[in-house]
Amino acid sequence: MRSFDASRLTSGQPGNSSQAPFISPVRYRLLCSSLEEDGVRMADSGGGPAARTVLQQCLQARLQVQPAGEQSEAEYVQISRGMVIYVCFFKGASEDMLPRMVSTLLNLRLCESSSGKMVSVLELPGNVLIVPQATLGGRPKGRAMQYHQNIGKEDGLRLYSAFVSLCEKELMAASAEVTVKHGTYGNRQVLVLDTNGPYTHLMEF
Repeated sequence: MRSFDASRLTSGQPGNSSQAPFISPVRYRLLCSSLEEDGVRMADSGGGPAARTVLQQCLQARLQVQPAGEQSEAEYVQISRGMVIYVCFFKGASEDMLPRMVSTLLNLRLCESSSGKMVSVLELPGNVLIVPQATLGGRPKGRAMQYHQNIGKEDGLRLYSAFVSLCEKELMAASAEVTVKHGTYGNRQVLVLDTNGPYTHLMEF
């Protein structure tokens, strides 16, 4: 989540001022390198987001992480008041972007305290439920949805696991009384929650 001067993309072609700016391959690579050094990763789709998240404030939430089997009951994780984070990674995402993602999501002042002040989920303190949500990467084509920009399953699992781990470490480092629960990557999941709002935010990285 960072704005930048679009003039950095252009090659400064002289002549026709009404002509669309030309982006040379060299300048494009230099820009990508510069943005990655700043913690921003451009997706393979030509500058689109590398990850998409949805934040939902909740009073409580319950997520099925394992369906019932022939000889076993369904397994659930549950949180009380806090925040549900839905996360989807796209092609071009990397582990380098995760620390900034985690810091941003956990420190945004999106929760209302008992005094009416807006605070972060760390300051509330509240709980966090992380839900892998590949459908956030869907794009309509005709009457169907396509997910061609989503990251591959193996890389997606690796990034999701690292994302969950970083969230847990961030909370431990902050000594916050916050519980982190998470869904199972790749599994069909059933979610029940009482929203606090509705108060939902979409964030891309």
